[in-house]
Amino acid sequence: MEQVKTQTSDARPGFDATVTGKRAECDGGHAIPGTRFAGRQEFTGTLTGEYVDHGEPAWRWYLLTDLTRKPDGYLDDSVWCESGNLFILDEGKS
Repeated sequence: MEQVKTQTSDARPGFDATVTGKRAECDGGHAIPGTRFAGRQEFTGTLTGEYVDHGEPAWRWYLLTDLTRKPDGYLDDSVWCESGNLFILDEGKS
C-alpha cells in the first residue's frame, strides 16, 4: 500500500528586501454579497517585503500595510496583493 502525504497548505512564506518600504497600489476583485458578481477593489499602502507563494508555478502574494486607500467598509490595516496586480509607485525607504 502506498502512503500519500497530505498537506494542509502549500503556502511558502518568504521575504523580499528589495520591495520593503515601497509605496504601491494593488487592485483585485471581491464578491458582491447577495449576487453572483464581483466588484473591483483598490488599495494603496506600503510593502513590508513579506510574501507567500502558493502552487507550482508559484502564485506570489505580497503584504501591503499602512493603507491610505481601501474600499469603504474594509476594516483591516493590511491586505495581501497578488503580484500581477501590484504596482510600485515610488522607491520608498532605502
